[in-house]
Amino acid sequence: MAYDYRKELKRVTDYYSGDPLQKRLSILLTGETNSGKTYMLRTARMPAHVDSFDPGGTKCIRDLIRSKDNPEGQVIADTRYENDDPFNPDKFAQWKKDTDMRLEIGYFNHFSTYMLDSATTWGDAVMGYGMAGKGRAGEVPMHRKDYNPQKVEMINYIKKLMRLPCDFILTGHLREIKKLLYVDSKTGVATEEIKYRFYTTGQAVVTIPLLFDELYVIRGKRMGKDGPERELLIDSLGEYIARSRLKAKGLLDSIEEPHIKKLLRKVGMDYSDKPKLELS
Repeated sequence: MAYDYRKELKRVTDYYSGDPLQKRLSILLTGETNSGKTYMLRTARMPAHVDSFDPGGTKCIRDLIRSKDNPEGQVIADTRYENDDPFNPDKFAQWKKDTDMRLEIGYFNHFSTYMLDSATTWGDAVMGYGMAGKGRAGEVPMHRKDYNPQKVEMINYIKKLMRLPCDFILTGHLREIKKLLYVDSKTGVATEEIKYRFYTTGQAVVTIPLLFDELYVIRGKRMGKDGPERELLIDSLGEYIARSRLKAKGLLDSIEEPHIKKLLRKVGMDYSDKPKLELS
């Protein structure tokens, strides 16, 4: 049969129109310790599932978490991966098994948001997993011998999570990088340039952010009457790197309120929740 370009155009456009991945977000949310990264899950589309590798990291959202005392909670928090033993590291192996099983049974189809909290402690668990496999648990990692396999493992699983049918948020910490510019010969005062970058292994500082639609930085703005006020950088400003594909139409500012649903509403995307979780 002769090639018909109209059929090919229809096939491509129909696929795009029905592709669920075009209707969800992937966000790398970075910030300093206690900047409000996990807390921002409150503003996401519900229900939500969070896999926590940060010890005690979900306490700031405990009123939303489904439990015996809170059977109506719409956040499912798996905290089994916290507090990995460096001499017997098994949390990443358990997480891999659980994640593969959940993907296979369509578990995430019932959620609007998945959060992996955080890249720093998750990365430590990945390293521990690799070291244990070499019989060197608890030892100091060697440069290429240990860090390269860790980086590949992290990137491979992030790519797998990019196929989730729901929003995907990976939280991460920031590394402060100082560069000496010059020293005043008279006063001896040094002038430094300070930048903040995603804290991770080697070249993954570049390759991991490239996998995400949105790269946000959350930071404190001022102390308000109800506690610290925060702002969300969605475009590079000064010492921070941020970017947003949602900003392409000019509907978002470089600094926004740290509220995911409000961002979606401003750009005309669906910000509604999925049906509440029901347990038999």
